[in-house]
Order: sequence, then structure tokens, then C-alpha cells
Amino acid sequence: MNHREVISRLKQLGKNTKPGYKEGMARFGIESSNALGVPLPEIRKFAKEIISSEGSPFGRKAPDVGSKLVDIEIGKNHELALSLWQTNIHEAKTIATLIDDPKLVTENQMDDWANDFYSWDICDQCCSNLFDKTPFYKKKIIEWIKSEKEFVRRAGFVLMATSAVHDKKAPDAQFIEYLPLIKQYSHDKRNFVKKAVNWALRQIGKRNISLHKHALALAKELRQTEDKTARWIGSDAARELERGDLRIRH
Repeated sequence: MNHREVISRLKQLGKNTKPGYKEGMARFGIESSNALGVPLPEIRKFAKEIISSEGSPFGRKAPDVGSKLVDIEIGKNHELALSLWQTNIHEAKTIATLIDDPKLVTENQMDDWANDFYSWDICDQCCSNLFDKTPFYKKKIIEWIKSEKEFVRRAGFVLMATSAVHDKKAPDAQFIEYLPLIKQYSHDKRNFVKKAVNWALRQIGKRNISLHKHALALAKELRQTEDKTARWIGSDAARELERGDLRIRH
């Protein structure tokens, strides 16, 4: 399937969506000026059809090493993803994050896509579906949070949050090292940054019992600060991390 066929199908899906859906996206802070109005479940379902078998975002097992046919198909999905990302269509970019192969993603691609982020949902989908499965994500966290661009900095903190859930092999020390960075940038008042900082702190705190202690301590510290943004981040995180019914992942 080429990108023209993908876009044609997306346009048809958009026509079949109930009226008002696209307009409703704006109520959730989604930049929808270039959207077709296709719901995310439909996008995910379509992404499954594009790849020859269930792709990594949906649990596909790695193919047999040396399978030229499989390698070609994976390469085709990567090229298709790159092509779809270059369109101005919101749903096409989301599809790209779902069908691309993290083993073929380069640092340059990550930087280029991050600099293209214009809406929180594209940022979050890209980080959660694709970027946190690359070997570069830890490096990009450190680089991106230093950026003054709102969605690039957000992407760094989203990677903190999603890797706390997805990277099962990462040591606790990795996430403890993130806590001073959360504190450092907890004063960024921009809405999409502060929410990502808060998300990162909460997800680190829910990763396991040990990290919960460290994250809750920082949340309580921020809750007492005079800075309004940092105080909101700390209060909201502490409220969740102190809940009696909180489930800590192991």
C-alpha cells in the first residue's frame, strides 16, 4: 500500500465518521485544522491492516532472522511511514507512528519529527508508539528537555513517562536521575510542558515501590514551593501517588 492509497482510505474513513467529531477534537486541545476527523481506534485498526502482520505497537513477535521477504516488508513500512509523515494530514502522521519500525528509526528522523510536532496528541502518539522503543530515547530525553520549543520539550518528558511503563529492563537509577530534571523544569508554565512534567513524575512513581518513595518525596517538595506551576505539578502528582488504592507496577 502506498501513501496515496492510505490517504484515500483515511479520507473515506473521515467521511464515514459521525458529524461534529473533527470539531470536537479542538475541545481536547488537539490541533485539527489539518485533520480529517478519523477517531483514533479507527486509525489503529487501519494501521493493523497496513502492516502484513501485527506490528510492534500491537505485539508482533520478531520475524525469523534472515528472512529477506520480511525485511523488505519492514523496509516498505518504514518508507511508507516517512512518506506519510511528510503530508499535512493529521491522521497520516499518526499512522506513520504506528507502522514505522523502531529498529530503522534514526536520530535524525527523531529530531526532524520532534521539530514538526504541533499538537500534544501527535507528540504523545509518536513517543509512545515509536520513539521510546528506539535505542536513542534516553539521549533524546536529555537533549529535548533543553529545547525552548514547547512540543520538543514536552516530547522529552513524555519519553520519561512512557519509558517508565514500556522499558521493563531499565534500572531504577535511570529514573532517579530524571527527578532533578523534573524539578529543574517544573517552573515551565506552558500548559503542554507542565502537564508532561507532571505525567513523568507520576509514571516514575508508579513504576515500583522504590521509585514511588523517591517520586513522592519530590512531589511533596514541589507541593510546598512558592512557584505556582511547580506547586500544581507537585500537588497533582502527590494526590495520585498518595492514594490508598494506587497500583504500583512491578
